[in-house]
Amino acid sequence: MSLTAAVLRDGRYRPCFSGHETFPLRYGWLQKAFHAVRRSTDSRAAVHVFRDPVSIANFGVGRNMIGSMRYWATATGILDDTEDGLAVSWFGEMLFGDEGIDLHLEEDFSLWLIHWHLASRPRLTSFYWLFNHYRGGSFLRKDIVLNLTRLADDCGWARVAESTVDRDVQCLVRSFIGGRGANSNGDSILAELGLILPIDKARSKLATGRKPTLPDAVFAWCLEEFWNGFSDTQSTMSFESLAYGEGSPGRVFLLDEHDLVDRLERLENVTGGDLNWSETVGLRQVIRRGRRSDERRWEELRETLKTHALRAAV
Repeated sequence: MSLTAAVLRDGRYRPCFSGHETFPLRYGWLQKAFHAVRRSTDSRAAVHVFRDPVSIANFGVGRNMIGSMRYWATATGILDDTEDGLAVSWFGEMLFGDEGIDLHLEEDFSLWLIHWHLASRPRLTSFYWLFNHYRGGSFLRKDIVLNLTRLADDCGWARVAESTVDRDVQCLVRSFIGGRGANSNGDSILAELGLILPIDKARSKLATGRKPTLPDAVFAWCLEEFWNGFSDTQSTMSFESLAYGEGSPGRVFLLDEHDLVDRLERLENVTGGDLNWSETVGLRQVIRRGRRSDERRWEELRETLKTHALRAAV
């Protein structure tokens, strides 16, 4: 996956503005999708759990919601969309498997990882553009739609209707601040992160600043994933890239510079010395001792977050 500034303008890129059926991600959907696929005999059969006539009775929701459920489960990385069909991912197993560490999706770390999967990857065009390209604070939905339709025209994306983009952006905003008459945080689990806040009935804002519920272990894991996509052989990374690079933790988590520096200063302890913050002669950068395998990174994250959840339950 390329994380360069030109990713959305790459001729090979295929935009995505639909699939959610205008339903934000809701509580319980990811667990239902995970267990339905896990019970399937193989990846090919797993696809049919969302298509068969009995799926409405099995999931207890309508056909459009079932399609939305599959969309969110793959977009969040709970399920993997493979050449053969659908399969549960390591992330899904970590949360909801037999030894899952957050079976009911009650922990903040799970929500931050879900947001990272949605906004750090260019698969979902509106999510990716808003968190990685938009340079303002407050916004009107119509302004975001206008920018995205202009981007579609500039890139020559075929069959991108303004009405489709508008529904996509509407769903995105509702994913973080609720909607459809819902109370308080609304009908989406992402509202708890407070990343998009309402100003009035028409205007919202991206809430840049400190994120006290974002664990250092999640931040460090995401930093390494960004690094591997940016340049997996590079031994140093500048503060500017981590703060403002497309797909970076600074951009995706809407961190201010003070919070980012504080987290970078703790990296050595969090990663056991694999990542170290250096600030000498005006040069601010992170130094990496060597690339860790994905399996090791996932296992270390799992054990750290498992301990985190146990401590929080005491």
